Amino acid sequence: MDPDKCIACGLCAEKCPKKVPDEYDGGLSKRKAIYLKYAQAVPLKYAIDETQCIYLTRGKCGNCAKICPQHAIDYTQTATTIELNVGAVVLAEGCVSFDPGKQDIYGYTRSPNILTNLEFERILSASGPTNGHLVRPSDGKTPKKIAWLQCVGSRDRHKGANGYCSAVCCTAAIKEAMLAKEHCTDFLDAAIFYLDIRANGKNFEQYFNRAKDEAGVRFIKSKISEISPLDATGRHAIRYVDEAGEIAEEHFDMVVLSVGLSANAKNADLAQKMGLDLNHYRFVTTSSFAPVQTSRPGIYVCGSFQAPKDIPSSVIDSSAAAGAVGSRLAPARFTRSKTREEPPLRETRGEPVRIGVFLCRCGTNIAGVVDMDRLDQAVQSLPGVVYVGTNMFSCSQDTQENISQVIREKGINRVVVAACTPKTHEPLFQETLINAGINKYLFEMANIRNQCSWVHKADPRAATDKAIDLVRMAISKVALQEPLEEPRLTIAQSALVIGGGVAGLEAAKNLGDQGYTTYLVERSDRLGGKAWFLQRTWRKEDVHAYLRATIQAVENHPNITVLKNTQITNASGFVGNFVTTINTAGAVSELHHGVTIIATGAEELKPDMYLYGKDPRVLTRLDLHKKFIDDEESLAKTDTAVLIQCVGSRIPSRPYCSKLCCTQTIKSALRLRELNPDMNIYVLYRDMRPYGFQEDIFRQARESGVHFIRYCFEKPLSVTRTATTLQIDFNDCVLRRKLRIQPDLLVLATAIVPEKKNALANMYKVSQDEYGFFSEAHVKLRPVDFATQGVFVCGLAHAPKPIDESIAQAQAAAARAVTLLAAREIHSSGSVAQVNPGYCVSCGVCVTVCPYGAPMFDAQTGKATIQPSLCKGCGLCTAACRSGAIQLKGFTAPEIMAEINAFMDH
Repeated sequence: MDPDKCIACGLCAEKCPKKVPDEYDGGLSKRKAIYLKYAQAVPLKYAIDETQCIYLTRGKCGNCAKICPQHAIDYTQTATTIELNVGAVVLAEGCVSFDPGKQDIYGYTRSPNILTNLEFERILSASGPTNGHLVRPSDGKTPKKIAWLQCVGSRDRHKGANGYCSAVCCTAAIKEAMLAKEHCTDFLDAAIFYLDIRANGKNFEQYFNRAKDEAGVRFIKSKISEISPLDATGRHAIRYVDEAGEIAEEHFDMVVLSVGLSANAKNADLAQKMGLDLNHYRFVTTSSFAPVQTSRPGIYVCGSFQAPKDIPSSVIDSSAAAGAVGSRLAPARFTRSKTREEPPLRETRGEPVRIGVFLCRCGTNIAGVVDMDRLDQAVQSLPGVVYVGTNMFSCSQDTQENISQVIREKGINRVVVAACTPKTHEPLFQETLINAGINKYLFEMANIRNQCSWVHKADPRAATDKAIDLVRMAISKVALQEPLEEPRLTIAQSALVIGGGVAGLEAAKNLGDQGYTTYLVERSDRLGGKAWFLQRTWRKEDVHAYLRATIQAVENHPNITVLKNTQITNASGFVGNFVTTINTAGAVSELHHGVTIIATGAEELKPDMYLYGKDPRVLTRLDLHKKFIDDEESLAKTDTAVLIQCVGSRIPSRPYCSKLCCTQTIKSALRLRELNPDMNIYVLYRDMRPYGFQEDIFRQARESGVHFIRYCFEKPLSVTRTATTLQIDFNDCVLRRKLRIQPDLLVLATAIVPEKKNALANMYKVSQDEYGFFSEAHVKLRPVDFATQGVFVCGLAHAPKPIDESIAQAQAAAARAVTLLAAREIHSSGSVAQVNPGYCVSCGVCVTVCPYGAPMFDAQTGKATIQPSLCKGCGLCTAACRSGAIQLKGFTAPEIMAEINAFMDH
């Protein structure tokens, strides 16, 4: 297929006689030998499967070449080799799903109603084999009971399986169960059989609680050994031991195997050819202190090629790899770059309104519900509309180019796109307008996916009626819109990093290495933060040696100014032009910087329970680590030690998992075992969560004789003391009886707690969640950005995480900051509020309600005015203005009323 000629019309696939299982849908559907690799492929071009094409394998057929109107089929193409001269390489090769068919686990190959989690995801997808309808593959009927089996191919040392935890499966199963319930109009019984629920990402525990307490998903702690087919109905019997220790049996319509993630053998071979070290699971090896650096300088890795991980972690890794590459290649910056020249914008003021409407089918995602032909006809006759076109995928690269061409050819000066959400796609379509030579604000989106096809999927007529209304309203609004200008903002070529812990040090070092002036502010007299309490990582790397080397590099760096014993007292300004007031030992000064990174860390909870602070034998995790450093001899004399998990975590007032506690506890237990091989060591836990390769040391601890006891959290656990020992009374969930342990050392794995109502949140106009952690702009799309442009977050200030993840996130934050610094200047939004001083009564309401500090009073007139560089276009001031003096550009009262009237007059 010649990609320059292919227009993705689909005629070739329509005429192709060869059907094969579609690997993208897990073999649940068929595709042709010439096909789109997936529904929204970029670029949107057809490809020929050379192993299945009849012409390429047998010299017959050739239908696709005969039917192609663009003559894009080229059977003579051969593989070509391209050589690139680069300064660094980033490997993002990913991984593969564990295949339960190789060992026929649970009879996977013998029943169509036993699926993998990815196959089930495809069934739930609107572009999947059933168009998003939850039905059984065997008979197309809606299931009433579905079981999820966790840890299939993970945490398993049998032949063909993997000994590590795949990290993503638990939360993915919870998500699938929640979505499955939403897809069913009738009640769906969803049951998840698990070993440990490892919901240890940010907000994952809260999601787990929602599934359990609100959605009614059942969680059954039991390892399933066998699935038995019942009869010809396609149902299956699962026998298990319930919480009461009784054998139970349930029958399920479908069973979903939560298969883990495995190293891709082909990618692993590539890595070996490149001279990279692999671990015993054949993933690329990195260290805790350089989480994206491979064993070969200049080659970096990100995502699940390094370890099994979820999307947010992979996105952070990718930015971290970009940051690492940026620091390595900083001297070469701009030496090969080219400035893209934008076409001059056409002056549209004074022209008659000429509206182009582009309707998106989104495959079947929209067109499967909304009657697109009826929508097209309804739009054709609306005032101002000169063109209506329907596209398969409006967001594809090819369609974008076609839209630009139509705008130019038809003289269109207003554009409406009816597709999905503007939250993710509006910038893309605005870019299309720029390429066509018209102002990007002469544009409006109608969300006919989320607001029509998704919410009215059971009522296509209602979905279509609503889509017509939304498009009509968008057309009425866009007809009144005027071009808006975006002011250019110059970016000060310096950065401020707040917090001198591990995350702050790494962020500052990366920025300095990339050549930018960096101020590192630490309020204490010592850099390194809480990492000084740690002796070694779970991989046994020396934390103190790393800290000394990093601190020395930062303090001696020519581009970094370290300010210890320094408090931030005020901050003003906006992206590119921040002004921060600091107080260093009584001396007040100002820092001018273009970007800000918040890495203020968090603290270990000091509990008021279990005799902590009342008995010296009761320690927290960090207290124990300090003893490892300062007083190992006393620990070696310990006869019995108990370590209690989730102290202050996973409770109603603090319902999050602190993520790093389980691994640190396992590491501490192994260290105690080294100090005294005869020590009795007990770990009392709710769920053990050593995710990823940390499962190895969990297994090592069990094999070394450390006793892990799951205690009943719902029943009392008490700690008292006698004249000689401590006394711990609790209920064992497995034995279902009360137990007592009398240790001479008790270690509490307490929660990670941030500073609530951190003054920096107000200063830099960023938000914290209800627990005090800073809130990122988007968990997947912008995991280290704040909603406030130019401010970034990393480390424990964002969420609990271990050292390697804090370092990766710091490098990611630095990389994101450099995208602004390297640009030197940016455009601020044109959709900002403006004040008509003739109507302003100087009441000050706008100043009070604005979360960004954009409104202010003009010193000369006493009237309110808006600072465009600070305004985010949220509209709060517009809505709150009592006199109607404030209008939001692009959302003026006439434009909004035009939409309302278009709806009401119909």
